[in-house]
Amino acid sequence: MLAADSDRISPGEIIKSTMNKTLKELNLEDDFLFAKVMSDKKICKELLEKILEIEIEKVELVEEQKTIDLLLESKGIRLDVYVRDENNTIYNVEMQRGKHKNLPKRLRYYQGSIDLDLISKGEDYRKLAKSYIIFICTFDLFNKGYHKYTFQNVCLEDNTIILNDEAQKIILNTKGIMKDLSEELLEFLAYVENSTDNIAKSAKGNLVKNIHMRVQDVKNDISMEVEFMTLLERDREKIEEGKEEKAIEIAKEMLKDNEPIEKIIKYSKLSREEILKIKI
Repeated sequence: MLAADSDRISPGEIIKSTMNKTLKELNLEDDFLFAKVMSDKKICKELLEKILEIEIEKVELVEEQKTIDLLLESKGIRLDVYVRDENNTIYNVEMQRGKHKNLPKRLRYYQGSIDLDLISKGEDYRKLAKSYIIFICTFDLFNKGYHKYTFQNVCLEDNTIILNDEAQKIILNTKGIMKDLSEELLEFLAYVENSTDNIAKSAKGNLVKNIHMRVQDVKNDISMEVEFMTLLERDREKIEEGKEEKAIEIAKEMLKDNEPIEKIIKYSKLSREEILKIKI
């Protein structure tokens, strides 16, 4: 699916590489499938505990494709998976394919948007909950070979001083080369891009086996198939609308420059009739 920080995008926007796939052909790296799998509280709790090496007593809320769109003029975001536990700790988990250089800025924006969503004007800052933003990537953003990069605010002058703002950002990636995680998490990261029966059967731990059972449940659910195909069709329409808008924009600019009609047809891919309508 398209990255969640696109301007006011719908929950169904899916990247072009998914367009020719059926639900049964998806891997966990596709955020439609990932969100559906993580909507199971037991699976969600198990994965979070493994990633963060903590114990969560109870997951109170799992919300897939949560939209935070607070201000009319601001960029809205759509979160793949938004989780709240019994202590009101917030966990945002995102699946990210395709290398994006602006990922650190996205993490910063997500954190700010989540905080704004948690606190109203005039309320005490103490209401801000502890939060974790977790990006699971199919690329190594920093090319250092780690499977996991953890960030929190530390004083540059004395790295023993931690700001303790209770906000942590974690970037996991499937392309790490080091043995820096538990066997179960390494198996999970291998499964992200290759969510097959063979990978699940070869897993030694229960994490991938449990996730795979949920994956199979989602893929065999007719209502999920209908929802997925509906979102695909909606996205095809949006892509076509976007192409048409871009073509019209090109034609308008070339008309302003008094370019010949034949040249405008060549670069805009619009017909002569369509260009003449714009000209009028």
